[in-house]
Amino acid sequence: MNLIQRIGYFSVGLFFGIIILIFFLGGKRTSCDYSPTARVLKNIRIKDRVFSKEAMAFFETHQLDTNAVSGILNNGSVDFGKSKTYIDPCKIYYISGEVNTKVLELQIENCDSIATVQLVKMLEN
Repeated sequence: MNLIQRIGYFSVGLFFGIIILIFFLGGKRTSCDYSPTARVLKNIRIKDRVFSKEAMAFFETHQLDTNAVSGILNNGSVDFGKSKTYIDPCKIYYISGEVNTKVLELQIENCDSIATVQLVKMLEN
């Protein structure tokens, strides 16, 4: 078997392998959230979100939309040093992110089926 035949067999096998992968994995919603920050943010994003009175007052006072929380949960960072991850049944996370050139810090209580935004603070740049 010469080199041209080997390349031909390899190409046919590669083609069918890719087709099979596309068929089996094509419709799945897969993601690669391996870092602790990404796992926490994804876990909070998929839950129902509730805002405390203090958090709603902050958003009204600073004329911000609560959709800013969604942006922070997509691109923010979790401060595990301040967070209380050892509390049961609900853990408390401090998540910071930038909204309209302002850095906001959220205190979120993460329970089994609901995530409550308890406090919102504006941090200095």
